[in-house]
Amino acid sequence: MSVPKFLQPYLASYDLNKLDATKDRNLIIREVLNKGNHKALVWLGKNYSRKELKGVIVSPTRGMWMRSILSYWLKIFNIKLPKKTFEEAIVNLNPRE
Repeated sequence: MSVPKFLQPYLASYDLNKLDATKDRNLIIREVLNKGNHKALVWLGKNYSRKELKGVIVSPTRGMWMRSILSYWLKIFNIKLPKKTFEEAIVNLNPRE
């Protein structure tokens, strides 16, 4: 399944022509949950199951989530993550040297 062009702003680092909505579902779900607008989130809900969405949130990719966004989705899906897992998932924009 192809990825619609209106998702390009949320997948800016990726070539949409090379993404497959099935094969690359975890990446697409993560990026749209992190950055997407209402239209993108509606598309996500129509193309992926609640179980698929929850699966991406339960196993967050290290260093790829904004703190407030991941916190929001954890509340929406009523998920509790270990503190270490949560902290490792957050992108660090102010690394200490």
